[in-house]
Amino acid sequence: MKPPQRITSTPFGTLPDGVRVDAWQLRNRSGMAMEIIGYGAIIRTLEAPDARGVASDVVLGYDSIDEYVRDDMYFGALVGRYANRIADGAFTLDGVRHEVSKNDGANHVHGGDRGFGHATWLVEGFTTDDASGVQVTHTSADGDEGFPGTLSVEATYTLADDNTVTIALHATTDRATPVNLTQHSYFNLAGAGHGNVLDHELALHARHYTPVDATLIPTGVVARVDESPFDFRVPRAIGAQIDALDLQLRFGRGYDHNWVLDRAGAPPGAEGLVPAASVRDPASGRTLTVHTTEPGIQFYSGNRLNERVVGKGGAVYGKRSAFCLETQHFPNSPNEPVFPGTILRPGEAYRSTTVWRFGAA
Repeated sequence: MKPPQRITSTPFGTLPDGVRVDAWQLRNRSGMAMEIIGYGAIIRTLEAPDARGVASDVVLGYDSIDEYVRDDMYFGALVGRYANRIADGAFTLDGVRHEVSKNDGANHVHGGDRGFGHATWLVEGFTTDDASGVQVTHTSADGDEGFPGTLSVEATYTLADDNTVTIALHATTDRATPVNLTQHSYFNLAGAGHGNVLDHELALHARHYTPVDATLIPTGVVARVDESPFDFRVPRAIGAQIDALDLQLRFGRGYDHNWVLDRAGAPPGAEGLVPAASVRDPASGRTLTVHTTEPGIQFYSGNRLNERVVGKGGAVYGKRSAFCLETQHFPNSPNEPVFPGTILRPGEAYRSTTVWRFGAA
């Protein structure tokens, strides 16, 4: 049988400014397929086989470019210049106060009003003996959303024959600036639009997390997960304690918190890939494991999804119909000196790698 064509591209739509956006389709030899669009470096579809070998699309998204332009959920987007939140939309760097856009009440979130998830990226496709992928690039100008410095960003998405998706990120700057990038796909391993994810079994490789205030800004405390709804060291259903009487769950309307990943056994400097999370859907048997070089992971249980969110094929994405596993540095790190640093300086390189492995059991 003729092997599938590994990579193709087709027009996806035209932006309001007249720029054409293409969609790049990647396929492997093991039944997986992925589509990336140049707008937002968005993963629009990701098809993975279940325990019977039947593939379904397991990420949320839209059918048209106009819907992505209007989107405020960050479906499948590469978010930055700073993923997650910065308190009061401000930070002080080298003695200078910088004010960035406030798009989450009084706070900044996911790069601002028109962050990287709404940027137009240049895309180039590539193939190797056992994989295909795209390399996307974007230049964020000095002052973009209030951030200092011109930031050059490169992301590589690779789909391999072993059913792994690797997201490799690289950035350089001409002026000191905070950088924290993440891939913001929403997953439902039963298939996008197929009910909620409360029965998905989740494990997080973390003994600590960072509690938040009512606006989801970390308090600066690093707390143990022991004897709390935040203990996922042993796999359990996402919904098992999601509605427990817990102040942190009330603040997040469920889970929307950063876990501090255990890095025992990681190479010096914590630069190596370590296990971060694993998820299994009991109905389909699909599994997802996450490894990353990042120090943290934001587990979000889709609490703000609602029946007004209509996605691909007219599917309604209701409350908790998907989850996110955003590998990252910690929220509000520019204002928390005890958190791992996020300041990139000229002559340095920001590098981050996350690997998703899909399977069935």
